[in-house]
Amino acid sequence: MSKKVRVRFAPSPTGPLHIGGVRTALFNYLFAKKHNGDFVLRIEDTDQNRYVEGAEDYIVKSLNWCGIPFDEGPGKNEKFGPYRQSERKHLYKQYADQLIAEGKAYYAFDTSEELDAHRKQHEAEGKTFIYNWHNREKGRLVNSLVLTEEETQAKLEAGEDYVVRFKSPQDETLQLKDIIRGDISIDTNILDDKILFKSDGMPTYHLANIVDDHLMEITHVIRGEEWLPSLALHKLLYDAFGWDAPEFAHLPLILKPTGKGKLSKRDGDKLGFPVFPLAWTDPKTNEASRGYNEDGYFPEAVVNFLAFLGWNPGTEQEIFSIDELIQAFELSKVNKAGARFDPDKTKWFNHHYMQQQLDLDLAKEFQGKNILLEGIDVNYVALVVRLIKERATFVSDFWELSHFFFVAPANYDEKGLRKAIKEDTAQLMQKVIEIVTATGDFTVENLQTKLKGWITENGIGFGKVMMPLRLALVGALQGPDVFEIMFMIGKAETINRIEALVKTI
Repeated sequence: MSKKVRVRFAPSPTGPLHIGGVRTALFNYLFAKKHNGDFVLRIEDTDQNRYVEGAEDYIVKSLNWCGIPFDEGPGKNEKFGPYRQSERKHLYKQYADQLIAEGKAYYAFDTSEELDAHRKQHEAEGKTFIYNWHNREKGRLVNSLVLTEEETQAKLEAGEDYVVRFKSPQDETLQLKDIIRGDISIDTNILDDKILFKSDGMPTYHLANIVDDHLMEITHVIRGEEWLPSLALHKLLYDAFGWDAPEFAHLPLILKPTGKGKLSKRDGDKLGFPVFPLAWTDPKTNEASRGYNEDGYFPEAVVNFLAFLGWNPGTEQEIFSIDELIQAFELSKVNKAGARFDPDKTKWFNHHYMQQQLDLDLAKEFQGKNILLEGIDVNYVALVVRLIKERATFVSDFWELSHFFFVAPANYDEKGLRKAIKEDTAQLMQKVIEIVTATGDFTVENLQTKLKGWITENGIGFGKVMMPLRLALVGALQGPDVFEIMFMIGKAETINRIEALVKTI
C-alpha cells in the first residue's frame, strides 16, 4: 500500500450505537492499526429530523470504553475537519453544481404526489417505477433534461422545491471490486437516478459520503453489508468526479441467535442480553436500554467476541488481546456469510476475562456494588474473590457465590438437610467442634490434616461429616473447599455455625 491507510467510522447520531456498529468500528480500527494508519470518526448528521441529543457523546464514550478510540475526529486532531456533516454542508453544493454543469446530474422538480401517481400507475400495469433512463427524458417527469434552460432557471428563481439527481449511465456493465466479496458486475440499466442534493441545502448520504471520503483522503471504506447496494452509485460518483475510489469491503450481517434476520434490540430484550455497549436512556421517550458495561461485561471480552462475528483467524485460538487482534486481522479472513450471534459464547468470553482480572480490582468493584460489604477489609474480600471467581461470569454473581464468607446462614437448604442429616450427625458435629477448638495453628492444612485424619482413623464415611459441616458453614451443599471457608471465617465463627446447625437437628 503506497498511500497511508486511512479508514473512517461514520455513524449517524440517531440513537445508541448498536453492537453491529461497534463491530464495524472495531474492524476499521484493527485494519488501521495493522497498517500503521489512521482511524477517523465522522458524524453523519445530514438527517436532522432523526438527530438525537446525546447520541454523539454516547458514540465517543462507547469507542473509548471498548478501547478502540479514534485518532482523528470531532475535537481531536482535526486536520481534515470539521467532522460533522452538518458543519460541512457549505462544501457539498459546489460538487452537485459541478455534476450538473458537466451533464452528469440534473435538477428534478417532481412533487411527492406526482411521483406517487407514477408509482401507482406502474403498479396497476404490473410494473415497477424506476426514475432513470427509461423515463427521465420522455416528458412525463419534470426535470432539467426536458425543460429548457430558461424554464429550469425560472423554477429555481421562483423557489420551487427540487432535488439534484445523478444521471446513471445506460447500457453499461459496471465492474466492481470488494475485498471481501470479490468481483461484482452490475448492469447500469437497473440503477435508478439517486437523489444527491435537496433544495433545503442538505446533501443526501450518497453525495456527502463520497465528497467527505475524498476530501479526508480515505483509502479503505469498511462498512456493513447493508451498504452493498450503494456501491455501484458510489463508484459511479467517483468516476464522475474523476477521483480515485477507495477500496471497499462490506462486512457480513450479524444475525439473530435463532431464526432469520439481523440482530435487533428486540432479540436482546426477548432473550435477556444487551445489544448496546453502554446503557442508554432515550431522551424523547425515556425508554432505558441495557449496556454490556452495566451488565458486567469486561470491554476486552466484548471486543474479543465481536472480532469473531464474521472474522476467523484460521487457527484454533479464540482468546485475543487487542494487540494480538491487530497482528492477526486480515480483511481476506472476513466471511461473506452472516455471523450468528451467540449470547452463551459472549458469557464464555467474559468468564475467561474474569479469571485474568486482579483479585483486588474485582474485590473493589464487588465491594462498591454491595452495601453489606461496607467496612470490611478489601484484602479479605480479595481473598474471597480468589476462591469463588472461577465459578463466576460477572461480578454480580459474587454475592450468590460468597455470601457465607460474610454472614452466617439464616436457614438451610431443605434438600441439603434431607441429604446430610442422619441420626448420628449431632454427635459427629460435636466431635468436629472439639477438633476445631483444639486446633491451635488455625490453617487450611492443619484443619484438613486433623479432620480427615479423625474421619479415616474412625472409619467414618467422609460424606457423613463433610456434608453437614458444609451445610453448617454455607447453608447449602455448595461452595468452595470447606477448609478454606473455615480458615477464612475463623475459629470462633466456624464453631458458632456448627453449633447453630446442631440446635436445629
